[in-house]
Amino acid sequence: MAHSILTIVVTYNAMQWVDRCLSSIRNSSLNSDALVIDNCSTDGTADYVRERYPWVELVCSSGNQGFGAANNLGLRLALERKYDFVYLLNQDAWLKKDTLAKLVDAYRGEYGVLSPLQKDAAGKLDKGFKKHCGKALKVLKGISATDKLIVDVPFVMAAHWLLSRDAIKTVGGFSPAFRQYGEDENYIDRLHYFGFKCGVVPAASAVHDRAQRKVSRDKKIALKCVSAVVGMCKPERGFLLSRIIEPLHLVGIGVKNFSAAPFREIPALRARYAELKALRAESRRRGAFL
Repeated sequence: MAHSILTIVVTYNAMQWVDRCLSSIRNSSLNSDALVIDNCSTDGTADYVRERYPWVELVCSSGNQGFGAANNLGLRLALERKYDFVYLLNQDAWLKKDTLAKLVDAYRGEYGVLSPLQKDAAGKLDKGFKKHCGKALKVLKGISATDKLIVDVPFVMAAHWLLSRDAIKTVGGFSPAFRQYGEDENYIDRLHYFGFKCGVVPAASAVHDRAQRKVSRDKKIALKCVSAVVGMCKPERGFLLSRIIEPLHLVGIGVKNFSAAPFREIPALRARYAELKALRAESRRRGAFL
């Protein structure tokens, strides 16, 4: 049975990667339509895509609306057009020829998100992917992985996500609580809340090329602090409990990293309590944020 797939790529100053990213969709053994949502790039990405890739549908935002909001536009279009699957592909990532085919072939209805093995450009497991999925993938040692094998994981980064139509209709879109970073963690939390699984198909692999990006210490600590907002938005946890846990979580980050920055985040987090409580409640509704 043929399945219809829409691959969504959100771009912002993506000229470094856009050829590999979009060409990999075109060269996939399983056909997929492509939608690029450009977040007001300043490096000519949108014009380049328009001229070089006429088969790609291009939507240009009037400003940088962030990763989640841009993807939500694509998810709405996918539902309206009745695609069976959506593939979220980072601008700095690309597919192998058989990535989509192997993911769709392995798909089972209880899974809302499937990911291939996410590797760096050198062919090694991406560090972030290994951090989040490495422990679960240890079950593969000593066994022969079949094409349809799925390994359940608690979380996998949204650089490569195959989303089922049923999952999108149920879970909805990305929460506006997050502009960049944390939105995929929140989405997986909500996926589990609605009873879906998240899995990796070891027979499939794809590339996430971010090895050249250097992240400063301050940036790393700021990214760690996003986890407090993720915790506040957990749909299965009582909000009062989160108000106790997450400020303490920020204190722990500050102490562990010998940094005052997480302590400064506590008043900002408290100022968002009403907003985050409302968004958490909304996220428990089917089809939220779409």
